[in-house]
Formats: sequence, structure tokens, C-alpha cells
Amino acid sequence: MTKNNADHRLRDRRATASLSALLAAHAISQTGNVVTAFAVPFYVLGLGGSGFDVGIAAFFATVPVVVGGALGGVVVDRVGHRRAAIVADLVSGAAVLAIPVLALTVGLPFWSLLLLVFAGGLLDTPGQTARRVMLPKLTARAGVRLEQSVGLLDGSERFAKLIGASIAGLLVASVGPIAALFVNAATFAVSALLTWTFVAAVPALLDQPETGNDADPPHASYWSDLAEGFRFVIRDPLMRLIVGLVLFTNLLDAARGSTLMPLYANDRLDGAAALGLLVAVMGGCALVGNIAFGFVAHRVPRRSTLAVCFALAGGPSSAAFAVGAPLPVLVAMTALSGLAAGAINPILGTVELERVPEHMRGRVFGLINAGAWAGVPFGALLGGIAADTIGLPLAFGIIAVVYTLVTLSPLTGGSWTHMERRPDKTATIDGSNAR
Repeated sequence: MTKNNADHRLRDRRATASLSALLAAHAISQTGNVVTAFAVPFYVLGLGGSGFDVGIAAFFATVPVVVGGALGGVVVDRVGHRRAAIVADLVSGAAVLAIPVLALTVGLPFWSLLLLVFAGGLLDTPGQTARRVMLPKLTARAGVRLEQSVGLLDGSERFAKLIGASIAGLLVASVGPIAALFVNAATFAVSALLTWTFVAAVPALLDQPETGNDADPPHASYWSDLAEGFRFVIRDPLMRLIVGLVLFTNLLDAARGSTLMPLYANDRLDGAAALGLLVAVMGGCALVGNIAFGFVAHRVPRRSTLAVCFALAGGPSSAAFAVGAPLPVLVAMTALSGLAAGAINPILGTVELERVPEHMRGRVFGLINAGAWAGVPFGALLGGIAADTIGLPLAFGIIAVVYTLVTLSPLTGGSWTHMERRPDKTATIDGSNAR
């Protein structure tokens, strides 16, 4: 074997190891978010809070996702993707750690809880965006299809929900939400350490100098860069449709997952343990669907697959809650939704990576995430209001009907047909195909 071939194989192995580390760090960080999503609602309920109070807490947990996504993408492009991912995990972990520390020492008023929940989520979206932007080049070097690597990234989130929900449900049920948050803070520290240790060699693997930034040094102002990203999202017809669709479905998902399901589990099931089971089933089946979809993603039509899977991901399970189905039926419908959901993000993520130029991905993905999440805080809040006014069954029924109708919209054609556009391999890697 020649020296060049040996060096090439070593670089490929290091790229594969870095890709694996990136996916693992993403999964661990997302596990922390799942624990927070469990612990905070049950902490509020344990203090005697109402459904509206749970909705308020969920509102403050999701607003920073929108703010951080909109304003943090440019920072990710400027300071470097690896560095942004590490800092995001460290800040989130510190904010989460402050919640149990204050609760066990000087006390934690409700308003303080809301502020810390807000601070803990502020850098979540920039951190996720940073890891996502690092994906294509590692994918190319490791010899993996882009659809598969995007699916693996989404699969790592599904795996996090599976593991995180199980752990969080058991922790909250056995030792309480405060103790669960200590575990949560530790997950963010581990994720940051993993990224710092194993993903550090990414620029060197790709024959790029380690300058602290993965793109060319910025010459325009922060606001000019942000405006450039905003113009791209507004002018691209498919991006507008994607943001609009996911914004609406996320609003409904937030009402259901952040407020209605915890209340339903607390009132009619076995509390946190039952909710943990349902979320774990959703995450596990979505992971299975994600892996299975990875083998056929490049062969199936994107638009019709997205519409059908999106409708199945939200409609049947919501309908089951609406009719008061027993827990085994809820588990079965949740499993169906999870399997279908496994195809959604790989399709959308691949399309976005294909259409967005590499140097703009941080800001554009941040803005897309912010737009898609804009309805989440209000969905969580509306879920609490609906639970206290029209009741849980009717609220779930409305979600089931509306979710199904909205998610079938890609079948109407129009700009949705741009999803089927197949760029060449080079454009897929470097993003030069974007309009």
C-alpha cells in the first residue's frame, strides 16, 4: 500500500469517526432537551399549577427556540460551527443546572423558573443548526449518501427521545423532577466534551485551515448577513411552503405534546411513567422508520411520501386521545405515527441542504427553524387554554382533523413539485445548486 493510499484511508476513518461523534453529541444534547420537557411540566403540577401554568412554562421553553434560531444563525456562520455547538451545550447545561440548585437552596419562584427555562433554550437552535451545517462535508468524506446522513441526524434525535423519554419518565416518577434536571445538565456537558474532543479534526480532514470559522471571513455587517438569509427564505417558493407547513404542524404538536399529553397522562393514565412510555414508543418507532427510510429515500417520490407520512404522523394518534382510547390503543396509534414520522425530516433536511448555499446555511437554517417554530410557544399556550375550556377530548379531536387536512397540502402541486428536483452529486455536497 502506498503512503498516499494509507493517508487517504486514515483520513476517511477519521472522517467517519468525526461523523459518528457529531451524531452522538447531537443525540446526547437532544436527550437533555427531552428530560427538560418532562421535568418542567411535572414540577409545575407538583407545585399545584394548573393547565394554564403548564402552558405558560411551555411557552417560555419554546420562545427562545424562535429567538435563538432567528438571531443565532449568523453567529453560527461567523464564529464557527464546532465552536457554536460547544458553547450552546455549555450555556444550556448551566441554565438547566441552576433550576434544581436554586430549588434546593434559596427557593425557585415561578417567575425564576420561567427565566431559567428561557435561558436554557436560547442557544438550543443555534447549537442544532451548527451540528447540521457540519454534516454535508463529513458525509461526503465518509462516503455516505446525503439522504442517509440527514436521516442519521434525525435518527439520533429519535433515539434521544426514545432513551430520554424512558429515563425522564422513570426519574420523574421515582425521584422527582428536580433530581431529573441534574441528569439533564450532565447530558449537555457530555455533548460539549464529545464535540470538543472528537469533532475538532473536521476542518483538517477537509483540507481547510483551522481558522475558527468554517466559511470565508465575513465582510458584511451582522444585520446585512441576517437580511441576506431572510431574503433567501422569502424568495425561494419551496422554502416558504416548508416553513408555513411545519410552522402550523409544530403549533399543533406543541399543543398536543407540551401541554395536552402531560395533562392527559396526569389525569387519566399513570402520570409521568405512562407519558414516558408513549414518547418512548414515538421515538423508537420513528427511529425504526428513519432507518428503514434511509435505504429507499433516493428511490421514492419525495412529495407524495412527505404528505402521506406527515398526515399519519399526527392524525391517528390525536384521534385516539380524542376518543379516550385505552393505553394499549394509544401505544399502537403512537407507534404508527412514529413509523410515519421517520421519513419527514430526512426529506425536508435533504431538500434544504440541496437548495441553500453552503456559506449561508447557518443563517438560513436558523431562520427556517425560527419560522417553523414560531407557532410552538403559542401552541403550548393554546393547549393549556383549550384543556381548561373545551376539555381534552375535543382539543385532541380538533387537532386530529386539522393536522390531517393541512399535511396533505403537498399533494396539491404548485411549488411543492420542486421537491422532486434531483441535483448532481457535487451540488448536493457543496450546495452550489441552490437558487
